[in-house]
Amino acid sequence: MNSAIQVENLCKQYGEHQAVKGISFSVEQGSLFAFLGANGAGKSTTIEILCTLLKKSSGTVKINGYTLDESNDNAEIRKSIGVVFQQSLLDERLTVRENILHRGKTYGLSKTQLAENYQFVSTYLHLDDIEKRKYRTLSGGQKRRADIARALIHRPKILFLDEPTTGLDPQTRQFVWQAIKQLQLETNMTVFLTTHYMEEVTVAHQVIVLKEGEIVAEGTPDALKTNYAYDSMALVFHHNSEGIKWLEENNISYTEKQGIFSVRVESTLHALTLLKKAEPLIASFEVIKGTMDDVFLHIMAEGGAA
Repeated sequence: MNSAIQVENLCKQYGEHQAVKGISFSVEQGSLFAFLGANGAGKSTTIEILCTLLKKSSGTVKINGYTLDESNDNAEIRKSIGVVFQQSLLDERLTVRENILHRGKTYGLSKTQLAENYQFVSTYLHLDDIEKRKYRTLSGGQKRRADIARALIHRPKILFLDEPTTGLDPQTRQFVWQAIKQLQLETNMTVFLTTHYMEEVTVAHQVIVLKEGEIVAEGTPDALKTNYAYDSMALVFHHNSEGIKWLEENNISYTEKQGIFSVRVESTLHALTLLKKAEPLIASFEVIKGTMDDVFLHIMAEGGAA
């Protein structure tokens, strides 16, 4: 596969503070890429550099075949990307349709192409019910749909999404996310995502975790869960004293909260083996799979390779 984004030894310096410390990564064309990090990790700085909004201190960045900060390449990069930041760029006084069409005109689209592109974004983001309403009258979820449509009106090759579902209710968040995934799959668009919702990361093709300006982990969600998370089993015993005795006799580490004992398990087979041994003592059990939340918390606490 071809790379939509290639970053080599990217640095950003603010006086004596180095916000981004020589990071390198690539994003495959047509993939869904997740970029994670706590506040202050350097991810917003990196994204602003990639979107030509901020000058890098050093390093090389190529986006859609164009080299950042070379000749007229920045202008070509801007034409080939769409960006949805947390703060909206739309005019509160205009309708949704007026906002999006006005944005499309700034890209020099013909009337025919603009009409086709508007129909395209309207279909994916279900704008029919809100297109005639002024932007200021919309709910948070409706505004987010309009924001994404604005970023897509020129049919970019790469869509940057900075916390696209933050602050939305669960139902709206699910709708927005489903629209993004459908768009990515059906159009082969590259999606570059930052999010605080770890369940959204599980469908990414690649994940990079940034901490204090450096990449501290990267890989597929499954690979990261293998390296940084573990499955556990929640046990409820008929009699706690007998359960504790059994756990201690078998040198099994555990934590206990309100009569529920949590035990780390290496695999499903391991869980079955433990259950078979303790079957007479167990009133109920549940196997709990490791999550991307576990991965993120582990990396933030430990700061790197497991």
